[in-house]
Amino acid sequence: QVQLVESGGGSVQAGGSLRLSCTVSGVTDSRYCMGWFRQAPGKEREWVAGIDSVDYTTYANSVKGRFTISRDNAENTLYLQMNSLQPEDTAMYSCAGDLRAAWFGTTCSNKLRTASLGYWGQGTQVTVSS
Repeated sequence: QVQLVESGGGSVQAGGSLRLSCTVSGVTDSRYCMGWFRQAPGKEREWVAGIDSVDYTTYANSVKGRFTISRDNAENTLYLQMNSLQPEDTAMYSCAGDLRAAWFGTTCSNKLRTASLGYWGQGTQVTVSS
């Protein structure tokens, strides 16, 4: 059974950092099209960062230069390092992945853009105070 489990959320002051983790179980490795998404209260879910099966990374403009997505294939874990956090980063952060095939390039980008990934974690809360 495939499961994605996030951890690492919490409360920080503006300017602080957090590292989110997403552990993938039920697969032999995590080299798939995967991403991080967030949803703030009263707002639509938005894509934050993505990584494809060949480790090409992409970011939303709002987090570019502050957040870094990475993956430890040996541990089947996806990470999101978040630096220079701001109150507007407050949201529930979820990881997601299409674990059916090793999508990369435009196919992965389209899946991230439309959130068509198939497998989702339950989310971890990030709260940034000013």
